[in-house]
Amino acid sequence: MTNKKVLLVDDEVEFTELLAERMRNRDMDVDTADSGEKAAELAQQKRYDAIIMDLAMPGMDGIETLKQLLQDNPDQQVVLLTGHATVPKSVEAIKHGAVEFLEKPADIDKLIEIVSRAKVKKSELTEKRMKESIEEIMKKRGW
Repeated sequence: MTNKKVLLVDDEVEFTELLAERMRNRDMDVDTADSGEKAAELAQQKRYDAIIMDLAMPGMDGIETLKQLLQDNPDQQVVLLTGHATVPKSVEAIKHGAVEFLEKPADIDKLIEIVSRAKVKKSELTEKRMKESIEEIMKKRGW
């Protein structure tokens, strides 16, 4: 099985690099970004099994970045992290399509489990969309 591809997004570069190294030590392919804008750019260039992102960032915050990522790729699996969790923020994140909302520092084993589930879910969603596209083409062609 191929390595899981993860994008970590946080304006706290030291935190991001440390978490990235821990995930790489668990055979994950990890890229990092220090802003929502950079995350959106990277996600257009490369497909990720999961994007793990801080909620509070300057510029595009986690919610705005989440919206952009899902607009660009509705199957994208996004996990939001925060150092200051509140029920309203977690509800908002889930409402806008986050698959998880976790408090920092998140347990590495839990994150690995979430990424594994995200990879499976993304594959299922992508397969479903491909099947629907093939069926639509077949209908148009009268096959």
